[in-house]
Amino acid sequence: MTSALAGKRIGLLTASASRLGGGVFEAVAGLAALLRSLGAVPVVLALEDAHSAADAHRFAGAELHHAPVLGPRQIGYAPALGGMLNAARLDLLHLHGIWMYPSAAGAGWARRSDKPYLISPHGMLDPWITSRGRWKKALAQAGYERRSWSRASAFHALTTREAADIAAESGRRDSLVIPNAGPMVGPAPMAPRPPLIAYIGRIHPKKNLGALISAWTALEREGSLPDGARLEIAGWGDPQDVEAIEAKLTDAPASIAFLGPQFGADKARLLADARFMVLPSLSEGLPMAVLEGWAVGTPTIMTVDCNLPEGFTAGAALECGYDAQSIAAALRRAFEVNEAEWLAMASAAHGLAAGPFAPEAIARRWEAAYLGLMNGAAA
Repeated sequence: MTSALAGKRIGLLTASASRLGGGVFEAVAGLAALLRSLGAVPVVLALEDAHSAADAHRFAGAELHHAPVLGPRQIGYAPALGGMLNAARLDLLHLHGIWMYPSAAGAGWARRSDKPYLISPHGMLDPWITSRGRWKKALAQAGYERRSWSRASAFHALTTREAADIAAESGRRDSLVIPNAGPMVGPAPMAPRPPLIAYIGRIHPKKNLGALISAWTALEREGSLPDGARLEIAGWGDPQDVEAIEAKLTDAPASIAFLGPQFGADKARLLADARFMVLPSLSEGLPMAVLEGWAVGTPTIMTVDCNLPEGFTAGAALECGYDAQSIAAALRRAFEVNEAEWLAMASAAHGLAAGPFAPEAIARRWEAAYLGLMNGAAA
């Protein structure tokens, strides 16, 4: 793919270039691949963590730098990060995620270099997020976030809804709206799948997994699940959040399994085996797990807060609510979908992954955005 970005050094700054970063990590890895396809040089700079080395292969072909963290990981103070940014010879810096020290390092680089600086909050200015830990976020804003936001050449939003959240919180109304790219699509399903519902993602309160488990348990006890139905939960998270889910599962039926983290071939197998993916989230940016599922033709059960209305419009998703009763109703509807209807949903999901969320389509949008910023005007 020929591009005017060929040879340009684009910095991707993030708190974690490993599985600990969840969906942001997947988005950054995907963007690095898109930049390589355009001939640019992606330079990934991240805080060092326990999985940095193991997941470095996800950035093959990119320059990858990890800065050691001093003090609490929650803050991510990494004094070496500034020097790494200076030495990287960047044409543009793109910060992914906020509320940690990389925001301060990014703002410092922007001040010293006077080059374009773009911020992607990845849903971290969603009202559900900003309402939690208010005093910590107030300190972060006073300490470095406001400075970072004012230094930014522009913000990037995954959706128009996120652009409104950014404007409400930061006062910035110059967001470039570009969704995450999905992975390369696999073959479209040719036959229905067994009654397996899969969740893949972080174990975190905003994912609303407690309500999902209660919903499934209620359906099991009333005899509303088809023979062989399974709910498999794959994910990772902070120890206290994982322990809360494990405690919730103590009295749950045997048809629910907590698989723990699933990566590589294990994750791919779960995505391709599932009849539906489920994401009853209270807050999202734009969930990569849904795009990964669509790429193999797996329809979705999700809330409107997953910010993928295209799924409902195209017939690739069923909407669920937030409480156990409404989630149970959505699961019941999913199991009532007949074979022909399910194949139509799978085809719609596959079509979205191959169309508006395809890597090449999103790469061209990023090409225009980065060139616009480097030429002095957001594209």
